[in-house]
Amino acid sequence: MLVVRAINANDLDALYGLASQVGTGMTTLKPDMKMLGDRLAIACASFAETIPPEKRDYMFVMEDTDTGRLAGVCAIKGAVGLDEPFYNYRIGTLVHSSRELDVFTRMETLYLSNDLTGSTELCSLFLHPDYRSGNNGKLLSKSRFLFIAQFPQLFTEKLIAEMRGYQAPDGSSPFYEGLGRHFFKMDFHHVDDLTSLGKKSFIAELMPRQPMYVAYLPDEAQEVIGKVHLSTAPARRLLEQEGLHFEGYVDIFDAGPVLQARVSELRAMRDSMPAVLDADAAPEVCGDASQAEPYLVSNTDLKDFRMIVTSANPHSGKIALDDDELHLLRCHHGDTVRTLSLNPRKHPHV
Repeated sequence: MLVVRAINANDLDALYGLASQVGTGMTTLKPDMKMLGDRLAIACASFAETIPPEKRDYMFVMEDTDTGRLAGVCAIKGAVGLDEPFYNYRIGTLVHSSRELDVFTRMETLYLSNDLTGSTELCSLFLHPDYRSGNNGKLLSKSRFLFIAQFPQLFTEKLIAEMRGYQAPDGSSPFYEGLGRHFFKMDFHHVDDLTSLGKKSFIAELMPRQPMYVAYLPDEAQEVIGKVHLSTAPARRLLEQEGLHFEGYVDIFDAGPVLQARVSELRAMRDSMPAVLDADAAPEVCGDASQAEPYLVSNTDLKDFRMIVTSANPHSGKIALDDDELHLLRCHHGDTVRTLSLNPRKHPHV
């Protein structure tokens, strides 16, 4: 069985194994033992509430309880850009016109921006290839929204997610080759490694501050602005289901889109509900339990947050889970849990 839970100090080796599977383009999850160890320490302090909310980095792992293997990882950073610069390109528009010549042109531009500084960030989502089936990806990605809905006071009003940008089959970034290489004079993977280690001062030192015309870039670079890596497309769809959307900000290296939302407008904030664990709770639907709508269910314990997906449905403020599910959540009958339908309702109740 699978459970998403708060990471703990014993997960470092398994986390390194997951990071070794990721590949390039995800700067927050590199197979660097010291970096992962430091991040794990911050994550443990975050769940223990021994550091301020804006410095927290909540990391969650998906555990296969039958084998003890880690199947995936994801995270929420309390706020970005407060200790080190947080850069993006903002896509803008410049208009040039001449009434005398009857010429009117609209040009897309890229502005180097720190606009998203201070936002809460969803990051580090990775599911091991062996587990990419069924509802596993949804369980891992959407666990973070249930956590935010349970503890909204810990996060800022704006939520963002930087998506991995498009890469060619050989692993190169057409956008970086068309723009970044001219300023950094190093290959994409080297820049990727430097940013993952927090060495970002070179961005401000080397990147031009004036807006750049998109039309001046090679066609291959222009075509991938705002596009995601092939393996990231499902993750983008899941985030958009939960209320995030693209507002014209992209990564400065690979031009991957930055999705945004107001925390107060997330589906989980609107639709998730508390429910009391009750063995005698009546099911919401009749008939074959296999046809029941899948639900996300989490405990309400910040220090030992745990979440599962179940076919049990809440009814009248109560939900019945079997003994195995109670064990996964470390809950007992009478405890309160938080519930959310795994998939957005197509026909909301009136």
